[in-house]
Amino acid sequence: MEQAAEATTSDGDYQREPVPEGSRLGFKNFVGMYAGEHTAGTELMIGPLFVAAGVSATDMLLGLLVGNLLAVLSWVLFTAPIATRARLTLYYQLERICGRKLVVVYNFVNGVMFCLLAASMITVAATAVGVGFDISMPQLDDVYPNSLGWVVSVACIGALISIVAAYGYETVSRFANIAAPWLVLIFLAFGLIALRQFITATGKDIDSLADLWRMANTDIWKGGEPLEGKTKFTFWHVMFFAWFCNIAMHMGMSDLTVFRFARKSWYGFATASGMYLGHFLAWIAASLLYSLQLYETPGNTEVLPGPMAYKVLGAAGVICVVLAGWTTANPTIYRAGLAFQSIVPSASRFAVTLFAGALATVAGMFPAIAMQFLEFIALYGLVLMPVGAVIFVDFWLSKRLGFQDNYAERTGKGFNPAAAAAWVLTLTICIASVVWGGVQIYFVSLPGWLMAAVLYIVVSRLIQRRPLESPVAEARTL
Repeated sequence: MEQAAEATTSDGDYQREPVPEGSRLGFKNFVGMYAGEHTAGTELMIGPLFVAAGVSATDMLLGLLVGNLLAVLSWVLFTAPIATRARLTLYYQLERICGRKLVVVYNFVNGVMFCLLAASMITVAATAVGVGFDISMPQLDDVYPNSLGWVVSVACIGALISIVAAYGYETVSRFANIAAPWLVLIFLAFGLIALRQFITATGKDIDSLADLWRMANTDIWKGGEPLEGKTKFTFWHVMFFAWFCNIAMHMGMSDLTVFRFARKSWYGFATASGMYLGHFLAWIAASLLYSLQLYETPGNTEVLPGPMAYKVLGAAGVICVVLAGWTTANPTIYRAGLAFQSIVPSASRFAVTLFAGALATVAGMFPAIAMQFLEFIALYGLVLMPVGAVIFVDFWLSKRLGFQDNYAERTGKGFNPAAAAAWVLTLTICIASVVWGGVQIYFVSLPGWLMAAVLYIVVSRLIQRRPLESPVAEARTL
């Protein structure tokens, strides 16, 4: 254990100890990282899928405004305060609460989910490479790779992303800060040029904001029936998706690992750069690209970011899609590497991150994840969010509600039944409500988080009726 701590200290990642003051980062590091991570190639998947879901202009814009604000506040109020007090990775903090046995299971699931998330980003970037080399690319309903050129493209993109991620958080942050400003401008250009082409294609005179708003309602986000096989989206769908597409990161506490480097907890507001430049501006721009495609060729419902970007902005658009995939997949693979390394602490973080990148690359060759991205993101958040509720309750409410925090560390036990019950029962009930109860997956995360918090409190009180046995740690040091 000590050898693992020394190894992580030497490479600056402090995986089993608090981040010291000298290694903490300033506000702009997080602004750049979140702007880069969330102004990403996958935004070119999400925006079109809103259009395919038949959302109206009013529901789209208001849903994004409210949902992204709630997401920022979730980072500020839930994640950053714990991160800047404990300054531990998510995985080590969970080990102290849940015990080694349960954390091994969680970290494996978490690492796999991160790899699948990164895989979709690699898939998107590869669609841009496919444009330049005239590669046969996957269709909307494809599951398996459809050409050797596609496999080679994904392999090359995945290798580059994995190497950057393997060099650690500071390298990831530096890469994001360099790429993010340019990417934001390119996404803005996507929207403006697509809008201009849309106006030309429709032949309408746009002389005022009222004219523009009319066109938005009648031609861009029509608010009609969704495409075949898609769920009809309303304001509530857009709001909850914008809020909870990153629930694993904020209310699920995965970004404890990132914000432990922040000097102040209010740095959580840096996430607004990602939410409003990425999940607002970029989703709107991507919607314009897809709406233009549907207007000009109504039968072409395929969602391929590379070709859409190339049609509007040429080579610059293709480069943007590639780099946008990098800036998002880099921190995702970095997180996956930390998850896997926490299972085998003696392993090199560099080597484990490369392994995570390789896993993501192979998964990225199968386009099904990217083509069903809205559903995958909702499932991803649902699987990981109950543990965030456990951490929140344990950190802030345990003493006030009559039970001890850091149960596993205090007792020396490798398994916390309360945390296991909160996670498993919450997932079981939420998934059952979706599969058999008819509740859409976009609406179960909020009640699920609250359910997990209550379950953890109740079961903790039950198993801690008597004083804890063999305490092995002092109270949390803030």
